[in-house]
Amino acid sequence: MDPLFLMLATALWLGVLTSISPCPLATNIAAISFISRGVEEPRRVLVTGILYTVGRMLTYLGLGALLVATALSVPQISGFLQSTLNKFLGPLLILVGMFLVGLIGWNFQTSAGGESVQGKLRGWGPVGAVLLGMLFALSFCPVSAALFFGSLIPLSVTHQSSVLAPAVYGIGTALPVFGFAALLALGAQSVGRAFDRLTSFERWGRMATGVAFIGVGVYLTLTHVFGMQLR
Repeated sequence: MDPLFLMLATALWLGVLTSISPCPLATNIAAISFISRGVEEPRRVLVTGILYTVGRMLTYLGLGALLVATALSVPQISGFLQSTLNKFLGPLLILVGMFLVGLIGWNFQTSAGGESVQGKLRGWGPVGAVLLGMLFALSFCPVSAALFFGSLIPLSVTHQSSVLAPAVYGIGTALPVFGFAALLALGAQSVGRAFDRLTSFERWGRMATGVAFIGVGVYLTLTHVFGMQLR
């Protein structure tokens, strides 16, 4: 399989899985509902959701590109990463995979955009929707932080992709949010049904991704850390 295609597919899936994780998913729905409150035109609700989604995408793209470009632009860091990253990537993927399947716990959450901030941004119209999306993208939960910092950033550094991989990841995070914006424009009942289905799908997707990460991590650890030749 083409390495570029595999990288992009992985980045896209990580973005989708990030967006449908319970904490970001609930935050996205609440945010779009809040900034669309009192708007009776379905088209305006949909536009608001799109603008909120654009804000999230820009944040993930900017943050990812900044971290990866910084790591690759400093000669000492770049040389170190290119020579030793594969040795760290295996154990890191194992840890992320164990977290995703629930074998280890990590309880933390960052918060951005309180109710007072939301109230001010709501009055800013389209610009407020974009800014709220950018703020809420910085509200990392354990799963989203593990997927972004523990998976996407190492993937981007490994492939020296400071823009493409973060951009595709941002698109992945946008797809479910855009879908919920469309459902909100149709009615709250549709959102409830979709939320239940996505919650169930997220559990299976997270478990499958975690198992895959553990498997790949074990392989990379055996080959790059212990020097075993596996065929």
